[in-house]
Amino acid sequence: MTDDSPLTARCNCGAVRFEITEPLLGAAYCHCRRCQRRTGTAVSASAGVKPGSLRILAGEEEIRRWNAGDGFDKAFCGKCGSALFAQNPENHEQIALRLGIIDGDPGVRPGGRQHVSSAAVWEPIPDDGLTCFPGSFGDGPE
Repeated sequence: MTDDSPLTARCNCGAVRFEITEPLLGAAYCHCRRCQRRTGTAVSASAGVKPGSLRILAGEEEIRRWNAGDGFDKAFCGKCGSALFAQNPENHEQIALRLGIIDGDPGVRPGGRQHVSSAAVWEPIPDDGLTCFPGSFGDGPE
């Protein structure tokens, strides 16, 4: 991302489109069971968004939300089901954007792995040098 060119992102069908006007704050992998079930994969990759820098360009009416009763709301496209972002229900400025919806290079790479204690048994955690946390990042590394 150049300083004057925003990142763009969209769902799979294109109904929901975004732009991100500031560099992302960092990225991580999450191996929790909720992310596994939400994505149908072993891990979810997300990046922090600087408050006020995400703008929905189209499809706001298509965004659906789900919350298991704790944690962040999970936002997805109501037309195609694409996972879009997680958002703190008490502070809507706190957003973790799913890296897979970003067009092009997001400018960040995941810097750690959280919830590795619940990692999928069928997908070994790679020996990639990233710090692994048994729970969330606040729990301390493994």
